Amino acid sequence: MAGPDDFVGPVNLGNPDEFTILELAHLVIELTGSRAKVVHKDLPVDDPTRRRPDIRLAKEKLGWEPTTKLREGLEKTIAWFNALRWEEYRAPTPNY
Repeated sequence: MAGPDDFVGPVNLGNPDEFTILELAHLVIELTGSRAKVVHKDLPVDDPTRRRPDIRLAKEKLGWEPTTKLREGLEKTIAWFNALRWEEYRAPTPNY
């Protein structure tokens, strides 16, 4: 297998497990306990109807593939945000 030094990208590091944005929204609402409502809007003309990245290059050239499932990743991300001490949080300085 070629190493990363032998390969010039770009390479997609997405997750090939396909799910809809609606499924993602419902899962985030479930995991966060949010009372948010899903609002349906018309898709932009250039919006892809399928979101399943092709990660063959990542596997072939980098030996990489995702190991964290969506639910587990969201649970970890939500836990991280919940652990933040927001009173100590300072937003980044705008780049004017």
